[in-house]
Amino acid sequence: MTEQYDLVVIGTGTAARTAAMRVRHAGRKVAVIDEKPFGGTCALRGCDPKKMLVAGAQVVDAQRRMHPNGIDGELHIDWPALIRFKRSFTDPIPEKHEQSYHEAGIATFHGIARFTGPETIRVGSDELSARNILIASGARPVRLGIPGEEHLIDNEAFMALERLPRRITLVGGGYIAAEFSHIAARAGAEVTIIQRGPRMLEHFEPELVGWLMDAFDRIGVRVLTETSVNAIERSGDMFVVHAGGDGREIEVEADLVVHAAGRAPALGELDLGAANVAAEEGRLKLNEFLQSTSNPAVYAAGDAAQQGPPLTPVSSHDAKVVAANLIDGNHQKPDYRGVPSVAFTIPPIAAVGMSEAEARDSGRRFRLKCERASGWFTALQAAEPVYGYKTLVEEDSGRILGAHLVGPHADEVINLFALAIRHDLSADQLNDTMFAYPTGASDISSMLA
Repeated sequence: MTEQYDLVVIGTGTAARTAAMRVRHAGRKVAVIDEKPFGGTCALRGCDPKKMLVAGAQVVDAQRRMHPNGIDGELHIDWPALIRFKRSFTDPIPEKHEQSYHEAGIATFHGIARFTGPETIRVGSDELSARNILIASGARPVRLGIPGEEHLIDNEAFMALERLPRRITLVGGGYIAAEFSHIAARAGAEVTIIQRGPRMLEHFEPELVGWLMDAFDRIGVRVLTETSVNAIERSGDMFVVHAGGDGREIEVEADLVVHAAGRAPALGELDLGAANVAAEEGRLKLNEFLQSTSNPAVYAAGDAAQQGPPLTPVSSHDAKVVAANLIDGNHQKPDYRGVPSVAFTIPPIAAVGMSEAEARDSGRRFRLKCERASGWFTALQAAEPVYGYKTLVEEDSGRILGAHLVGPHADEVINLFALAIRHDLSADQLNDTMFAYPTGASDISSMLA
């Protein structure tokens, strides 16, 4: 027997949950499906648990920075206890989420979802039919296509480690590599990062990444750029990572090798062809309303849609757009202006708006201010030499085009620049705002050209 629904949602992460709840509150019949525990990447395997591990690393880092300045004693991370702290948050989530779905009258299904037709989904022995289907299945690590790839663990497995190995190699140089390396090194591991590109964190401004590399050096993280991993070989209880670049060959011994080389929409098991859902090079083909261009019954949101930056607030925003369009017909489009992005290294690096290269390519006339500010009070009071910024302000309008920060409080201060960009506030308006002093925000007027 086929059960009928107004909406079937594939996934239970941020995008899935937001859309399911909104459509259900509008009186529609809704079901959700997930092959993993309910809660999604951010709550269970990504942002939130990662930030809990970062909290432990920040305490150790603060003690080491302040040791010459009156803070005595030596701190260390008890890894099993830190993981228990993380689990105190993550373990209750699946049951809480499932309970909230039941209380809202949303049907729940566990298993792999596969299309069987344009408006039908099979999960286990159940077949569901729906007026609309939302693909919010998130993302998963990209295939690297190298021998020994099966030896890699992903971000989920790293954050579930009961014991931290002594030698860790991270393949890739983006957010995951940067954040995990800062956690693991402060917990006592020897960390190597192998990055194919010329630098780490390619989505951030090169000057700021360059300053941040001092923090990597300070904690002993070895970073190999312009180096590609060719194979991973198991050798007894350890692994040998074979890599090379620029005519050289490198072998790195490791007790653990982590996939940090990017993620792509998790679409492989959905059987999109059965539903006539078009995709190209692993990405869904969507219109401006986040609706499939080939099957109008199907929408997508969040990392599965990959229309905006792969960030949790974008997933929530996409879901609100899709829910509005499902309830009242297509009329809303996503707006990705002023979406801030942060890598939670120690200290953090953050960005919002245009990069310098994008601003120049746009043909706009703008004022640029870029400075390493290690001598400012914000850096000095924290004994943190990594502090700097780059800002871009449009000449004619005075609007802020982009802001890029690294150092103490960058992860919080970037939100004020995001507010300004999204709501067209000018540099003069920010300069005219009286922020509490001394705080990270009180540096903003000095950062603006």
